[in-house]
Order: sequence, then C-alpha cells, then structure tokens
Amino acid sequence: MSQGQWYPPEWPERVRALVRGELTPVPPRRAATVMLLRDTAGGPPAVHMLRRRTSMAFAGGAYAYPGGGVDDRDARPVRWAGPSRAAWAARLGVDEASAQAVVCAAVRETFEEAGVLLAGVTPDTVIGDTTGADWEADRQALVDRKLSFAEFLDGRGLVLRSDLLAAWARWVTPEFESRRYDTWFFVAALPEGQRTREVSTEADRTVWTSAADAAAGYDRGELLMMPPTIATLRALAPYATAADAVAAAAAQDLAPVLATATTEGDEVVLSWPGHTEFTRHIPLGGPR
Repeated sequence: MSQGQWYPPEWPERVRALVRGELTPVPPRRAATVMLLRDTAGGPPAVHMLRRRTSMAFAGGAYAYPGGGVDDRDARPVRWAGPSRAAWAARLGVDEASAQAVVCAAVRETFEEAGVLLAGVTPDTVIGDTTGADWEADRQALVDRKLSFAEFLDGRGLVLRSDLLAAWARWVTPEFESRRYDTWFFVAALPEGQRTREVSTEADRTVWTSAADAAAGYDRGELLMMPPTIATLRALAPYATAADAVAAAAAQDLAPVLATATTEGDEVVLSWPGHTEFTRHIPLGGPR
C-alpha cells in the first residue's frame, strides 16, 4: 500500500454504510482539471501542482492540479478555436453543450488558479503575458463569479484555444463520499511567455516538479494525493517532453474510473478498476 494515499478517517464507516444500503450517493458534479506541463533543460517535463489547504472540506492537504467544478455559465457561447464542439463531445462522451462547458471550465479554472490562459487574439495565437493589475482584476472577478468566462473572453476579444488542451482521463468520486465530482483530466503545455502565479485561495503551496519525482514523494509518504492524481502522474512519467505527453493523450482511455465496494467474507473490498495499488480491505463489522 502506497503511503501517500489520501484516505480520510470517515471513509471506512461510510463504505460500510453504503454496502448496508444505509447511504444514498450524492450525484457527482461535473469538474475539470489540467495537468499543466513545461519543458526543462536536460530533463523530463515538469508538472504544475498545488497543495490544497488543510482547511478545505474536500482533499485538504492533498496535492492536486489546477481545476474545479463546471459553472453553468461555462456553456454560454464563446469564440472557439480547435476541434469542434461535436469532436469534443465525442471524445468526452457527453453532448455538445456539456463538452463546451467542460472545456471552458478547464481553461477558466487554469486561469483562476494558476494565472495561465489558453486563449489568443486569433485562432492561431496565444496570449504571451497575463500579469498586471488589469488581468488580476479580471481573474478575481471570475473567481468571485462576478464575471462569466464568456464575458471575460468577449471583453478582451479573445478566442478560446481548445486545441491547446488534450483529454487524458476521467475519474468519478466514489459513491460513499459526501462531495462527489465527475472530473475530466486534461493535459496542456505552458504557453510561451506565460508563467504560473500563486493566486489560488484554495492552495497553500504550488510547485513545479517532474511526474517521477512527485510519484516518488508519494511513495515515500511525503506527498499526500488522491488516487486520480498519483495515477495520472505515473502515466505522465514516461514522456520526455510536454509535446510528447500532449500528443499521447489521444490514445488515453476516457472510460470513467469509479471505485467499487464489494463484500468478501467479513470484509468490504474497496477498489478502483484498473488501479490495484489503491485497493483497501475494510472489516465489515467495524475496526477489530
């Protein structure tokens, strides 16, 4: 069992309650997160990660990527470049309006939490600098939900560059969790000229680290992570450049990964299909 797995103390009893039929699963909220990569000199690409504040109700203290829930307003019409909404719908397994909302959420949350914007003045350009008081005012207005992402793009005459994103994985929060998300994981290269900023109010630390180093920290029990985070890090580790990883995304399976809880004898076995390292055995009758 890897030592860095995020495993809240309330999970065992909630799992037992689910198995006994005493817990009604909360419907998951759609969400998007982005594994932002940048190339390094003579080494593998680095990925941008945030450590969630310990005070956060969900995954406090865990390392994650910039991301968050889909806003209903993310489905509003925007200037769009890259694969069509229909193509994104086929890739993500949803209808076109939902596909746009998920992609917009991914781009919006990356700007809100890291200050990086995957958009340009034209379909073949990308903003080179998003620093300055005017950009910060817009970013904060997005965070405060005073400004929709569509209004933000329109106000600056920008085109959303959906071609700078590539879908990598899809994970659904287990049914026994009180807060649940149906989350699409994307990968993207840091645009030339842009840099990340420590602006997320949900994080107390941000780092650029190689996927292999982050995974090693998890294995040593030094970095706390949820199963989707460490699973995607391990999948990213083999790629030598950010472009290689983005190109490899097309072959990644987007079938939703959802933990299952089954009874075996006097135990409940909690498992994530295809990811045996996260399996847990929980006494059916409570702690022994």
